[in-house]
Amino acid sequence: MPIASLSRLISLSIHTKQSKIFNLQFSSVSSADKFFTLLEKKQSNIEKTLALVNAKLDPNCVCEVLKRCSFDISLSQISLRFFIWAGLQSNCRYSSYMYNKAAGFLKIKQNPFLVLDVIKAYRMEKCSVNLKMFKVVLNLCKEANIADEALLLLRKMPEFNLRPDTTAYNVVIRLLCEKGDMDMTHKLMKEIGLIDLYPDMMTYFAMIKGFCNAGRLEEACELFQAMKGQGFSPNAVTYSVLLEGICKYRSTEKALELLGEMEKAGGNCSPNVITYTSVIKSFCEKGQTIEALRILDRMEACQCVPNRITVITLITGLCTEGHVEEAYKLIDRIAGRGVSNSDCNSSLVLALIRINRLNEAEKLFRKMLVSGAKPSGIACSTMIREICHEGRVLDGFCLYNEIERMQYISSIDTDIYSTLLVGLCRQSHSVEAVKLARLMLRRRIRLEAPYVDEIIEHLKNSTDKELVTQLSRIAS
Repeated sequence: MPIASLSRLISLSIHTKQSKIFNLQFSSVSSADKFFTLLEKKQSNIEKTLALVNAKLDPNCVCEVLKRCSFDISLSQISLRFFIWAGLQSNCRYSSYMYNKAAGFLKIKQNPFLVLDVIKAYRMEKCSVNLKMFKVVLNLCKEANIADEALLLLRKMPEFNLRPDTTAYNVVIRLLCEKGDMDMTHKLMKEIGLIDLYPDMMTYFAMIKGFCNAGRLEEACELFQAMKGQGFSPNAVTYSVLLEGICKYRSTEKALELLGEMEKAGGNCSPNVITYTSVIKSFCEKGQTIEALRILDRMEACQCVPNRITVITLITGLCTEGHVEEAYKLIDRIAGRGVSNSDCNSSLVLALIRINRLNEAEKLFRKMLVSGAKPSGIACSTMIREICHEGRVLDGFCLYNEIERMQYISSIDTDIYSTLLVGLCRQSHSVEAVKLARLMLRRRIRLEAPYVDEIIEHLKNSTDKELVTQLSRIAS
């Protein structure tokens, strides 16, 4: 094909695509204009009039209408009614993202009684109301995290001769669980059975998680057993929620028992890395890190690879309890299997610093640099900071230069520069201080506020007056 013809073809294709995008945007805006103009009239029983509007309705159009209405507080209720009506139309289904956007435009969190005012307006105007309309409003409550208003909505359904279904109950139960009102959620769960409904997996999961978060483990365990008795098979997520609660509030023996149950069940009940790490963390927090290593054995036997959190938890626990040699052995055992050698050793450096074994930590850190292993950003920053706190600022500066030479400098906290610079100034290492100050200027790194005056005063003695001026400008 000739070049000129090919260029015309590409140009035509781009123009066509741009035209389609423009037409789509224009269509949404035009539709939004029509709906918004109608809403501004604030008519009663607006739903009947909305159905007569000859305009394309889709989530983009709904968002545009809500956005415009959000600038006029007097349109709050009518725009909510528009959102509810639109959500019932076959060509306008809402996603969680859409509910989240709508809750923001409607300011449901700031004005939670709006959802109740709308229901009151429906009743006063004798509007036809169905269960789907209530569900739209309940989903808004879920996004805005307003539990009390969601419960009141549930209680108002019978006023319209409507009966909530399990899905509606689940929204309210989940919100109340997150609020911590487990007595009310328990009451609602009993209520479900009284009206010939049945709790589903979502109901049980929300309740079990709520009881665990509230520290009411006996009730969580009873509900877990009741769930299995009803024929529901718990998955790894449900087991993990219960296990996390047990680890937090009860004995490690009970945690091991439940972990064994998961391992025995297998399949989608098999414990994952989060499950095992939760149990390991529980043992470490109780000062039983050596026992936690046995959980690692079980983990590996089930071909579950530890992650960075698992390793940090174990290394920190071992060092805190004085089992430093075991920490080294652990790294030899697991480095490179899911967690890099650099991450393992960085964790050990930090753990050694926490137990005041700075010399050993520094030795390990320098060994990492020599071997080409990249220490984590927090390990680099903490190492330099601790050396400076010991009064060895020049050593800290030299270590900084080593890290820079290895091109690991981007991971260092910006406050380290000010710590180094003020230390160099106080110990009269003027050449190094000027060098670091110039580097900070090149990288636009600001001086930390507490040190500005002291550093500026010291650098005034240098021959580079322009350096002092420029450094003053970028001070925090």
